[in-house]
Amino acid sequence: MNCMHTVIKQIGNLGVACFVCSVLGSFAPCWGNDLPTVDKEGKTGSVDQAADYLIGSGDMLDISVWKDEALTRSTVVLPDGKITFPLIGDVVAAGKTVAGLKQELTQRLTRYVPDLVLSVEVKQSNSLLVYVIGRVNSPGRHVLNTRINVLQALAMAGGFNPYASRDRVKIFRQVDGKTLIFPFRYTDVIDGERLFENIELQRGDVIVVP
Repeated sequence: MNCMHTVIKQIGNLGVACFVCSVLGSFAPCWGNDLPTVDKEGKTGSVDQAADYLIGSGDMLDISVWKDEALTRSTVVLPDGKITFPLIGDVVAAGKTVAGLKQELTQRLTRYVPDLVLSVEVKQSNSLLVYVIGRVNSPGRHVLNTRINVLQALAMAGGFNPYASRDRVKIFRQVDGKTLIFPFRYTDVIDGERLFENIELQRGDVIVVP
């Protein structure tokens, strides 16, 4: 993180918006291939982004059965989390991994299609949404095509406006019907301290900048 810290010091008060958008890609030598992530206990680690992606409402899926055009199609996950597929009807897709959905489809189709060779992939992710509200330059909803952390989300929202309380930022997350609140102290994070607060965001997270 030394190279990141040095660059931040050099740019002074230009703000996270311009900084993160313009130079984030140059930090691969410092961070490696994956951004650091933080779990609920503050432990860091890397994430296999393909294996554990959970399908959500609005995602577009490509489902194909080898040598069977009638069972090959693109479908959008409906707001109730379901898709409709020939022969088997409604299938709950939301909340499943790609591998999990493939396994269920295979099990249900096998009785109709012998020697089934099926593939499932997410053609377009539309369900990874985060929200940034409060004293930023471009508040609102942001659709993600990759995983991001708090600094990156603030950059997408245009950075802080002049009246923002930068060290009182909070991230709200719904988990099993409960609301978790994570503090984020901008000044400490860009000074290389309390880096664990720069958490990786999850679907539906709300960042509030007072």
